[in-house]
Amino acid sequence: MKHSIDLKCETSPEWVKTVMADFDTFLLDHADCERKASAMAMSFIAKYPDRKEIIPELIETAVEELEHFQLVFDVMLKRGVDVGMEIEKDPYVRQLLKLSHSSGEKRFMDKLLIASVIECRGTERFKLIAEALEEGELKDFYKMLWTVEAKHGNVFVKMALEYFSNEEVYSRLEELMLEEAKIVENLELRAAVH
Repeated sequence: MKHSIDLKCETSPEWVKTVMADFDTFLLDHADCERKASAMAMSFIAKYPDRKEIIPELIETAVEELEHFQLVFDVMLKRGVDVGMEIEKDPYVRQLLKLSHSSGEKRFMDKLLIASVIECRGTERFKLIAEALEEGELKDFYKMLWTVEAKHGNVFVKMALEYFSNEEVYSRLEELMLEEAKIVENLELRAAVH
């Protein structure tokens, strides 16, 4: 069952061109995103250990994201991408996090829903990359990846629904998706996931 809602704007074809023109830089950012996604899932467990209902799914998500990091890391090694390069802070994620309430239960819900929004955008972009790549191992990798990542957008909404009403969750998710579209439309194009 789908729990998330659709993105409010599509990624520009110019973003795909930017990524394809500097794919090694994109891989470096992609690896960093997977690492951060795994750490974020674990941070929910550390910050909210009393939310036992969602801990199993958080563990599963953290492990999957870490496995994706390993897979991207392997691709980077094969291509000779320098893993030691410093990575810029993600302006997209930073702007999304600014939308979060500052404390309490609303912050907890916002953090889950923002995680969903980030996953939904990542899924859309991995699919675009899969479609843009030539036939071969890398195309197959991104095709597999976007189909697996698609469930993560749903899982965080499902977690929020454990603690908040449908109306609260979907009303706030709609607000966040509308704001996310504005962020995406104003982002500088980079060879990065976001």
